[in-house]
Amino acid sequence: MSTGLADNVRKYRRTAGLSQEGLAEASDLSLSTVRKVEQGGHVSMETLHALARALNVSTSALFATEAPKSVLSTQDEANRRYLVELRRALMPPIALSAPLSEPVEAGELSSIRQGVQDGHALYQADRYGAVAKRLPSLLRTSEAAASALDGEEGQHAVIARAHALLLTGKYLTQVRQYDMAYYALAEAIRLARETGQTQLAATGVVGLCWLLLRQDRFDESEQLAAQTAVEIEPRMSEATPAQLAVWGELWLRVAAAARRNNRPDVANHSRRMAAAAGGALAREHADFPSHWSAFGPVTAEAKAVEDLALVGDARGILRRADEGPLSAKAVKNFGRLSANNWGRHRLDIARAHVLLGSHQDAMDELTNLRDTADVWLTHQPMARRVMTDILKTRKRTLTEDMRSMAAHLGVAG
Repeated sequence: MSTGLADNVRKYRRTAGLSQEGLAEASDLSLSTVRKVEQGGHVSMETLHALARALNVSTSALFATEAPKSVLSTQDEANRRYLVELRRALMPPIALSAPLSEPVEAGELSSIRQGVQDGHALYQADRYGAVAKRLPSLLRTSEAAASALDGEEGQHAVIARAHALLLTGKYLTQVRQYDMAYYALAEAIRLARETGQTQLAATGVVGLCWLLLRQDRFDESEQLAAQTAVEIEPRMSEATPAQLAVWGELWLRVAAAARRNNRPDVANHSRRMAAAAGGALAREHADFPSHWSAFGPVTAEAKAVEDLALVGDARGILRRADEGPLSAKAVKNFGRLSANNWGRHRLDIARAHVLLGSHQDAMDELTNLRDTADVWLTHQPMARRVMTDILKTRKRTLTEDMRSMAAHLGVAG
């Protein structure tokens, strides 16, 4: 963790008149953890959130801007090689006159639309490698079509291009290639706005807020989502399900950013707005491409449970998972979570089991996710944190399944 962050924590602690022991007690953390932070050690976002609550400041107030540490990551090096074709297609070199990239024949609009739909289905099926292979061609042919066609057909080509960019940004955010993802999403939003596709542009904003949240840019994520939600607020009696879904997702983004930034009042209000959108839908809604992910009362409830995970309320997580829209018996009435949201919810449950010392229950959750969403799981820091905590706190000898899972997630035993 940066020395600037350590200095900020120390400054706010002293301003509050607290000793390190006092801050540890107020934040419900160990004294060794507080000392680790103030010595520049690495800690989780949950720990920083707990410190911000105890110090009565926003979480982002603890962050600092300074030069990054020199770290050689073999995984980052590998990702640069794996995604070289996608990078070339998304961000080709720009010259003063003629482009440096090879000319590409414009794709048929029907083929581009089908390509986006197929790519989205592969993404939802956790087949990230297949998505990465399809995107370069999709980006090149959609760009060529948008450049070659004019009139009404040209406008449809630009809209198809925006869809291709949105899929690209969503995929790159999932695999944590944030700079490339930002470029794709920003361009998708721009093209959607220029062609009057407000719903598509708002969908892009949902994705961009997710990216900002993953970068710990809480203030910007909250402000962008809230502003967009106000701009597209639907009339409940006339709104389509897709309009309600995107509006509800924006409020989920506001709530997630505000909760992580120690703004509980804003988070609670936003959760109520998302719940209102989910209630208006009555059950989970998914209708690609008018709406890019499932949303409804179950999603709204699952994201509210994430708040409990953030403050370490393990018993609250397990209780809420067995009642209301998230309970097994509610599926018939409310529908199911999307695969990704279901996986994230089960990781919250796994974390709750670890906090309560139920290591085998936590392992059961991880094993089930490995069976159903193998690749997705390897991209989840929460899964690695759960596994790390199991390794640290389990007093008995590790089982073979535990050692296998640790190796799968790249966690040192």
